[in-house]
Amino acid sequence: MAADRLSQVFAALADPTRRDIVARLTLGDASVAELAQPYDVSTQAVSKHVKVLQDAGLVSRGRDAQRRPCHLEAEVLDLMTAWIERYRRAADERFRRLDALLAQDQNSERPEPGAAS
Repeated sequence: MAADRLSQVFAALADPTRRDIVARLTLGDASVAELAQPYDVSTQAVSKHVKVLQDAGLVSRGRDAQRRPCHLEAEVLDLMTAWIERYRRAADERFRRLDALLAQDQNSERPEPGAAS
């Protein structure tokens, strides 16, 4: 996944309405009209949100007779998860090394049992 594609995906998900649309599409495909129902905005506004998600590769549009359902492309989420996980593991390893260093430092500062103070 190219860095600019990743940036596009994260930028698309920066908007809470688009994140909600993605969350709703995890339940199944839906038309723009169906996606627009819970919002106090026009279907054109929701259609623009869907277009941003499409451009980022998160959503595709199909054709089912007269209906054009939106479909979540979950593999993009898998790629994002892999990218995030790589950095989470690196940060986790740094914290483990820091914890070990701090524990070693605390152990070296403790007086020997039975030693005079």
